[in-house]
Amino acid sequence: MEYCNCFESPWPADELLMKYQYISDFFIALAYFSIPLELIYFVKKSAVFPYRWVLVQFGAFIVLCGATHLINLWTFNMHTRTVAVVMTTAKVLTAAVSCATALMLVHIIPDLLSVKTRELFLKNKAAELDREMGLIRTQEETGRHVRMLTHEIRSTLDRHTILKTTLVELGRTLALEECALWMPSQTGLELNLSYTLHHIMPVGLSVPIQLPVINQVFNTSHAVKISPSSPVAWLRSSGNNMPGEVVAVRVPLLHLSNFQIHDWPELSTKRYALLVLTLPSNSARQWHVHELELVEVVADQVAVALSHAAILEESMKARDLLMKQNLALDVARREAETAVHARNDFLAVMNHEMRTPIHAIIALSSLLQETELSPEQRLMVETILKSSNLLATLINDVLDLSRLEDGSLQLEIGTFNLHSLFREVLNLIKPIAAVKKLYVTLILSPDLIEHAVGDEKRLMQVLLNVVGNAIKFTKEGGVTVSAFVTKSDSLRDPRAPDFFPAHSDNHFYLRVEVKDTGSGINPQEIPKLFMKFVQSQPLATKNPGGSGLGLAICKRFVNLMEGHIWIESDGPGRGSTVIFIVKLGIPARLNESKLPFLHKAPGNQIELNFSGLKVVVMDDNSVGRMVTKGLLVHLGCDVLAVSSAEECVRAVSNEHKVVFLDVSMAAVDSFEVAVRMREKFSKRSERPFIVALTGNTERMIKEKCRKVGMDGVILKPVSVDKMRRVLSDILEHGYLVESQ
Repeated sequence: MEYCNCFESPWPADELLMKYQYISDFFIALAYFSIPLELIYFVKKSAVFPYRWVLVQFGAFIVLCGATHLINLWTFNMHTRTVAVVMTTAKVLTAAVSCATALMLVHIIPDLLSVKTRELFLKNKAAELDREMGLIRTQEETGRHVRMLTHEIRSTLDRHTILKTTLVELGRTLALEECALWMPSQTGLELNLSYTLHHIMPVGLSVPIQLPVINQVFNTSHAVKISPSSPVAWLRSSGNNMPGEVVAVRVPLLHLSNFQIHDWPELSTKRYALLVLTLPSNSARQWHVHELELVEVVADQVAVALSHAAILEESMKARDLLMKQNLALDVARREAETAVHARNDFLAVMNHEMRTPIHAIIALSSLLQETELSPEQRLMVETILKSSNLLATLINDVLDLSRLEDGSLQLEIGTFNLHSLFREVLNLIKPIAAVKKLYVTLILSPDLIEHAVGDEKRLMQVLLNVVGNAIKFTKEGGVTVSAFVTKSDSLRDPRAPDFFPAHSDNHFYLRVEVKDTGSGINPQEIPKLFMKFVQSQPLATKNPGGSGLGLAICKRFVNLMEGHIWIESDGPGRGSTVIFIVKLGIPARLNESKLPFLHKAPGNQIELNFSGLKVVVMDDNSVGRMVTKGLLVHLGCDVLAVSSAEECVRAVSNEHKVVFLDVSMAAVDSFEVAVRMREKFSKRSERPFIVALTGNTERMIKEKCRKVGMDGVILKPVSVDKMRRVLSDILEHGYLVESQ
């Protein structure tokens, strides 16, 4: 093997230089080999790195450089050709990798520069975000303080508590040295110091409202920095103490004179309070924007809270006034109810107490009328009967008027024969007209249906009253009664603006005209005729027998039947016409019009023989018991009169056909007697007919009689003819056709 001596040094120090190069190459190789290890460690620890392949290439370059220097260690001495070949190969590879790395860096360096630029941009953005976050945190802090202050301020509706809480919370939140509130005086020309936080300024100070600093604050809604030496700040520098910065803000106040109960109050734009806030003395602290915003928001919240407090104060006053009025109304209502109850109780008692003697008078007079009497005696008896009937009519009118006024009277709706009603009224009126030699004519329109639905009793009462008045105030001639279905174009009457007729298929409007040839009426007197206890003076002078209640009650009955009544007359001596319109129903089914209408006119009453008819009469009033027994005995009945419930129940047997019970007895429950008799006779054929005698016109009494199983109700007073009709109905039909 041949050795090559490449380093033949011409200088004596060459050997020393070779040693230094040898040592340097060794450390260079060592350094090169350590760098890849550090790169491998870096790549392993870095989770995200965009140029891993560049690091691999750079690591290969370093390794090759290190290998070149390491191989070069064997070239300082004699070495073989193999070492030279390895050395050459290492250098070639190092050169190739070096060139590739250099070319690659040309592409990488711009990317690295853009990354650096992006990094600077991100740093700037981060700094900007930090500033924004600082502002947000400041705003959140301000908002938190505002919410806290608002909650504290508006937790009460007492204005003094609101204002005191405002000063305390502002002083605590903003670390103020002083906080003061100046309120306008009553005259509005001054501001008075009303509230302070630490009482540095004495309460009660006054300053003119026209001061420039006050006008400056009142002319803007923002907080304004003012001089510490201002009259409203009242701070003076003393010695080394320097006063802190002062700001002032206006607080709108509600003008109480604008408050209205039924409308929203208005905020006055001329009345303001002044809120003054002072920072601590001898401090470098200044007012920040967010602190000023906090003060402005709090001032607005105080204005809202004061507005609510003012509204509440006025509302409480209105409520107290309303409560007093309600209490007064409640007392008046209770007094009115007590009066109504007392009146009803009085009328009920008087009804019974008055009907009982009238019942005796009419019954005994009717019995006396059927005996042998001289003409003079008969005239006196007829006068007694006429006066008694007039008194009974007056009692009925007073009771009906009372029930109409308190709203307790209700119509009793049913199907009835309309044509028969008119004929029955005429049959009742004709005897009176015959005495006065007057004619009475009835004209029924051909299109007037025979049967209708309504209150037959009230309609007959209205018709009897109107026709009776026509007969009473007519001396010669007569009365014509016309009835027809009114046309739609004639329903509306300018004299009745509250009358609103409505057409439908199941009802119609009946128009009745009662025309007489009597004394007539002055047109100016007509409106008075429908007033209670009022009569036309000429008529009252000529016929003093009326009470002035008839037409007033007729008007109310007609109104209940959704109608209208009025009078027409051309003046005294020319007669008059009474016209009324009432609403009646049409029977829903055809067979309803075929119901048995069993009312018979007194003149057509079938005479029956009551001889031997066993009847029981129960009445605790001896006079009433005697009168009722006398009527029945006169008709031929075999009468047993009792005064107690036990005696009645014990005495009644299946031989008795009718039992009359007075239901107005104080000490006896007649309804219980009726129940006990129904229990005593389980079979209907064995039980006698139970008929109630009462002087009470209340519908409730009739309903109660029906519920306990009574067969009919008779209203006192009762005459011989009326008792005859009652017994005839019971014997002929098996029941009482109508409550008498």
